[in-house]
Amino acid sequence: MDLRNMKEVVLEDTPAAEDADKGINENILTAVSLDLLYDGMIIQDDIYDSSRERKLINSGNTLDEYQIERIKRLNSGSGTIYVTGRTKKAMETKRPNNVDIEVRQEVEDSTGYTETKNVTQKYLEEIAVEKKVDMESLEVVAHELKKQLEEIPQDVVVFLINAMAPVDEYLQRHSVNVSMLNGLIARWMGMASADVDRLVLIGLLHDTGKIMIPPKVLNAPRKLTLLEYEIIKKHVDHTYELLNDFPDDIRMAACSHHERLDGLGYNRKLRDNEILIESRITSISDTYDAIVAQRAYQGPQSPFKALSILNKLSNTQLDGDIIRLFTENITKDLIGKPVMMSDGTIGIIREPDYDDIEYPRVELSGRILKTDENLYCTSMYNDE
Repeated sequence: MDLRNMKEVVLEDTPAAEDADKGINENILTAVSLDLLYDGMIIQDDIYDSSRERKLINSGNTLDEYQIERIKRLNSGSGTIYVTGRTKKAMETKRPNNVDIEVRQEVEDSTGYTETKNVTQKYLEEIAVEKKVDMESLEVVAHELKKQLEEIPQDVVVFLINAMAPVDEYLQRHSVNVSMLNGLIARWMGMASADVDRLVLIGLLHDTGKIMIPPKVLNAPRKLTLLEYEIIKKHVDHTYELLNDFPDDIRMAACSHHERLDGLGYNRKLRDNEILIESRITSISDTYDAIVAQRAYQGPQSPFKALSILNKLSNTQLDGDIIRLFTENITKDLIGKPVMMSDGTIGIIREPDYDDIEYPRVELSGRILKTDENLYCTSMYNDE
């Protein structure tokens, strides 16, 4: 994939980026685990048995527990079925997991994340009406986030950011997550407390202007048209206008997170050291969270997929030194954590491979395997 196009596809959160990157053909049959079938699942295309010759169920059916058991019997004891690439994506991204939801909610409530997310949503709604940002109110939220970063163990913060969450909460969660990631990066860089405060605030403010984008464009469940992409790009100008009560350096840092080292970003076409360090940090936080989040057009991606994309953009679009620091530190808190695999099984992250960051070593059924393009991590599994 051309990196100049990746800027639009990935950093602007347009759909189908991951399919293009993997070269998935949605019509070719591919093997998946029977465990990915669930009650209430709508079958998009025919499903075949492990021999790929016998049809197990026709497209258009909605599964119930009886049908799932029947499919298992018809599959002659094999744990593998064959589905189209399109069906596989739907199975991986829409499969409900009550354990995931319960665990995530418990952690969010106990850490104060839920309250901060809800307060952020309230302020976003007020901004949409008032067309301005109350500086004192947002500084209070940023102060609370900084406090949470100091009190919550780092691996729990990483868990909160990587946890699968509802699509309709994306904007407020993204604002909170980028704020927390900014704070983590600032700490890893050894910044003074006042600078950490600034970066937490900038992260919270960076996408404020998206509240001014028409919802049908902002939440489009498909690749954006060129016109829609130009509308989305305007959110950085909206951010600058909405932050008129803030110091100009804060405004500039918040609205410059789509500038690129090679000068191909927007909207001012800044390059290299013309881009504030706060903006360069926010670019990395913004990109990472956009990739791991569940969106209207795609399921959550694994942190390792996100790190792989960041590393591809290193030194051309994003700051390579910060990406290296980010990669080294974020992976420390992923070791030992459960992860959903592409075949529907649950593995345990054992060791990152820094030369091939997308494919870590994972423990599966007591064996440690190097993942690859055929068996890879799809998302973190929220079962702590």
